[in-house]
Amino acid sequence: MKLSIPDMSLVVLIGASGSGKSTFARTHFAPTQVLSSDFFRGLVADDENDQSASADAFDALHYVAGKRLAAGRMTVIDATNVQRSARSTLVGLAKEHNVLPVAIVLDVPGSVCQERNAERPDRDFGPHVVRKQRADLRGSLKSLQREGFRRVHVLRSVEDVEAASIEVQPLLNDKRAETGPFDVIGDVHGCRAELEELLGDLGYAIERDGEQRAVGAAHSAGRRAVFVGDLVDRGPDTPGVLRLVMGMVAAGTALVVCGNHDDKLARALRGRNVGLGHGLAESLAQLSAEPADFRKQVEEFCGGLIAHYVLDGGKLVVAHAGLPERYHGRASGTVRGFALYGETTGETDEYGLPVRYPWADEYRGGAMVLYGHTPVPEAEWINGTMCLDTGCVFGGKLTALRYPEREVVSVAAQRVWYEPSRPLLPSGQPPPEPVSRREPGVLNLDDVAGRRSVETRHHGRISVQPERAAAALEVMSRFAIDPRWLVYLPPTMAPVATSDRPDVLEHPEEAFAAYRALGVQDVLCEEKHMGSRAVVLVCRDDATGRFGIEGSGAVHTRTGRPFFVPEQEAELLAGVRAAATSAGLWDELDTDWLLLDAELMPWSAKAGALITDQYASVGAAAEAALPPALESLTAAAERGVDVGELLAKTRARAGNASAYRDAYRRYCWPTEGLRGVRLAPFQLLATDGRTYHDREHGWHLELADRLVRADSELFATTRRLAVDTTDPTSTAAGIAWWEELTGAGGEGVVVKPAANLTRGKRSLVQPGLKVRGREYLRIIYGPDYTEPANLDRLRQRGLGRKRGLAAREYALGLEALERLARGEPLWRVHECVFAVLALESEPVDPRL
Repeated sequence: MKLSIPDMSLVVLIGASGSGKSTFARTHFAPTQVLSSDFFRGLVADDENDQSASADAFDALHYVAGKRLAAGRMTVIDATNVQRSARSTLVGLAKEHNVLPVAIVLDVPGSVCQERNAERPDRDFGPHVVRKQRADLRGSLKSLQREGFRRVHVLRSVEDVEAASIEVQPLLNDKRAETGPFDVIGDVHGCRAELEELLGDLGYAIERDGEQRAVGAAHSAGRRAVFVGDLVDRGPDTPGVLRLVMGMVAAGTALVVCGNHDDKLARALRGRNVGLGHGLAESLAQLSAEPADFRKQVEEFCGGLIAHYVLDGGKLVVAHAGLPERYHGRASGTVRGFALYGETTGETDEYGLPVRYPWADEYRGGAMVLYGHTPVPEAEWINGTMCLDTGCVFGGKLTALRYPEREVVSVAAQRVWYEPSRPLLPSGQPPPEPVSRREPGVLNLDDVAGRRSVETRHHGRISVQPERAAAALEVMSRFAIDPRWLVYLPPTMAPVATSDRPDVLEHPEEAFAAYRALGVQDVLCEEKHMGSRAVVLVCRDDATGRFGIEGSGAVHTRTGRPFFVPEQEAELLAGVRAAATSAGLWDELDTDWLLLDAELMPWSAKAGALITDQYASVGAAAEAALPPALESLTAAAERGVDVGELLAKTRARAGNASAYRDAYRRYCWPTEGLRGVRLAPFQLLATDGRTYHDREHGWHLELADRLVRADSELFATTRRLAVDTTDPTSTAAGIAWWEELTGAGGEGVVVKPAANLTRGKRSLVQPGLKVRGREYLRIIYGPDYTEPANLDRLRQRGLGRKRGLAAREYALGLEALERLARGEPLWRVHECVFAVLALESEPVDPRL
């Protein structure tokens, strides 16, 4: 005996004490799915049989059930539930979360219940309790469906209970296994000729019957059409549209969600009392000329349409009037009503039509939502949603979106088939300002406050703790540039494994060995410049269209702070723009903006105060204190005092201090305004509609070289060397080059997989390992870090947390770039950028 239960449902077990509900629940459901009233009594009162604790126990049970249902998890309530008042609360909970309530009744004989209770020492109530419970149950059997239970299963004997099995069925709207590709088509409204033309443009071959009527269509590449509803009414050939679409659905080449006009037509064909306005009268007149069996097929087809579909693993949702995230994959009258009609503000416009609430302006879901219902002059993206009703029947266009390509395809209407109550806006004329509580596109406090989780393509879900979010919020609100420019923050760089060589802390052989172990043969060693990480966003013209802000771009640090005052920034961007123009990048890359990852030199351009206050002060103190000490110790030694050990140590400290001053001075040179400032770009991050982490690093550096050739005063070359990690000769050459660079005072190199974005067996490979020179690390760890005892201590440094942080920030950066290139709203990009900024406040040794 199979009991079918919807996948997302609240299952209510109903039965007298001793009927076997708990045993049934343990047999057929996972322990985590079952919420038992006895268990919750034990939680709140340490006694599962303490009936005085029932109120608190059920309060806690309902709270936990609500949390599970909010997450879309099947939940089973194990309690007697024989009284309507107890069940009504549960039915209300199911409705609140838009899941289906299901009743499973264990109506076993009273004698069985009495016998089982007698065998349990914790059941000390008399037979009258079971008799009362069974009387309540028997009186409820006929009313369970009227109470709101969508399915009711009654097991009338012990044999029925033992023979029962549970069959969990996916909801009808659950098409997550259907991955496409799809062609999602907007409201057709009886425009058969335009539909046939659109299907032809999309690559579908129309199938015709003996009367040359379109009865189906199929795509040679196996694509399928998905219709957003409102196939009928207003247009010239509702029967023709239905014949074509019904044939496609029957052949498996199309899916259809229900529109409000389709629903109304079905009710009219069933003889319901419905108004004949808004084109229904025309549809009924056209259908009256069709055979009765065709009209019956139309009635069954339109009456059986589902309100919305969740497709492609939850990445795509199709609903006639759109659907907020909280309703995706749910089933209730509320969900169906929103999917068919949307939500109104309660007001009417000047044409007497309802003002619809602009749910898309507040949409923050991860799924793409495609819909129709309210005609728009052009199909445009709003927060990952798109309305595909472009008013074909009113003389506009019939529009489809190719998924996942995100390509819009439209055909013009042959004529105005039906005069709209509200005129369609001319193309290019903006619609009136909607009623909205949220400014579209801009980072909102609700998007970043509290604990956050960001879903990334390359690292899965990345969590941000509330205290980290608070720290990031302070930085962004007080110090960062305008967030509309802040579309990317580079990740922290992971250090190479600590070397066991006696005189250095980091060495390139460890980097080569690490990548070799991961199966990465070809790497590129790039010179680390003596500067600061800089992100450069430069626009060909004013950026108002894409970024929603006037200006030509921004130059910011890796924590989102500006490098320059506005006048100097504008001057620098003008130089970058001119070089990009001279190098021919705008036309070659077909873009109006470039996003570059670069090094800005000198270091003192950003860190002047840090150098003066932290490094120079240490050097000055050593220069002031150590020479007199050396002089005194030398004089003491000449007098025969045994100070040899202290004198040697002080001489070493003086030498270390001198090397320390030389190290940080290499990173400083005089600048006046922008004179002396140089950029060393090493990666093109993104352009309009494109990211480039799939291009080899060599390609990026060749592009950077073109900028250098265009303006060698502003741009600096990044020297590099290709290394084969499996070839000892090649790795030796890489080591020799690193020694040459660092011996001449250079900072070191970054070793990167030559292919750029690289995946290992389980996760992304680190995008780069920094290998810093001995003298540069003196700035980081202090003048005396090279003393043997200090080096031995530093070799114990832990790198795991830093590497984990680098990997997460790298994935977030890639996600931000991909969202930006896809044209997603800026709040979606900012979500990733903000997470990188939040992770930067994690307690990781800043010297690593």
